[in-house]
Amino acid sequence: MSAFNARLSYLFNSYYNQTATAQEQEELFQIINASANDAELTALIQQAWNDLETNEPLFDHAKSMSMLNNILQNKTDHDNSYQIRPPDNNIPWVKLGVAAALLVFVSFGAYVFIKQKKQAAGGKDFAKNQPAHDVFPGGNKAVLTLANGKTIYLDNAQNGVLAKQGDAQINKTRDGQLVYRSGNEGQNDASEINIVSTPRGGQYQLVLNDGSKVWLNSASSVSFPAVFTGKTRDVEITGEAYFEVAKNAEKPFRVKTNNVLVEVLGTHFNVMAYNDENAVKTTLLEGAVKISNNENASVLKPGQQASLNQNGQIRVVNNPDADDSIAWKDGLFQFSDAGIETIMRQVSRWYDVSVSYEGKIPEREFTGRISRNVKASELLNMLKYEGVNFKIEDKHITITM
Repeated sequence: MSAFNARLSYLFNSYYNQTATAQEQEELFQIINASANDAELTALIQQAWNDLETNEPLFDHAKSMSMLNNILQNKTDHDNSYQIRPPDNNIPWVKLGVAAALLVFVSFGAYVFIKQKKQAAGGKDFAKNQPAHDVFPGGNKAVLTLANGKTIYLDNAQNGVLAKQGDAQINKTRDGQLVYRSGNEGQNDASEINIVSTPRGGQYQLVLNDGSKVWLNSASSVSFPAVFTGKTRDVEITGEAYFEVAKNAEKPFRVKTNNVLVEVLGTHFNVMAYNDENAVKTTLLEGAVKISNNENASVLKPGQQASLNQNGQIRVVNNPDADDSIAWKDGLFQFSDAGIETIMRQVSRWYDVSVSYEGKIPEREFTGRISRNVKASELLNMLKYEGVNFKIEDKHITITM
């Protein structure tokens, strides 16, 4: 393999795995746009498909075929699109599934293969073809409210010690985490409750004084004591949070939200309890938890999800797609057979936008994955291949069919 071919394969692989730097992404698109031999470029990209470091199919045969057909079908002349031929039939369908995922669900992916050809006299490049109005993604933003009422905006606060409460020291680390450290628990009052809250378009991570880790999604909050002094470790959340609880058999960890109590000893789990969702969902990845309200209770095993509806009924789902539930923690949107309204509720919270619909809301379901670090238009472009159109104006997204 020539040095150029090896470089293109590396860039393409990094791009799919979302490890490419901004400079590497720019280099990849410069190669594509500058290519004078489209047939050669197609062959190189096809080889890069073969070199993708993945063994697991993201989509089944039918979905891969559907997406590739949508992408690789003949386009009308007015959009000046460039079509490559589908790969040879002997390429395993796992590779086509990966290709479809890249094409549709990774930032700018479809444009790699269906790119607007530059006009001889200075045509528009990709960036200039973006919508006039767009919305940037959220980021690490949160407010810490101390027991005395003092507020600290964590996204603007300097690294280091932010405050002290008795023997507890509150630190902001270099990588943007909030960490509570303490020595003698007896010097702390159990009533010293702190609150970390994220706005729409925000997220944050903190480490409690017992070593338990909490990830907060957008429009969420967690209330907790600076130091756990009682027989239990109690916290309360709104919105959505992912927990990795430090083991302590003598002090059970309890999460309260929306009249639901989640009791654990040491485990990894996600709780989604937004007011605009139809149910409170707890997804267990490791350990064991007990879900209860005033009327019902259920014990979850790893790989199960408890869904508590508005009538107080608990339904346990075996083998849910746990990756969908925790993708946000890893910087991704990920959906498996999700309706457009489900997707747009997440979009609304992360991009801090309002959403409305023109015409009948589509009943179709969507499957895909894309980084949460892309602009709103880039995420929504993946839906256009399934006939969903959108308009962005002044922090408002209108979905049309």
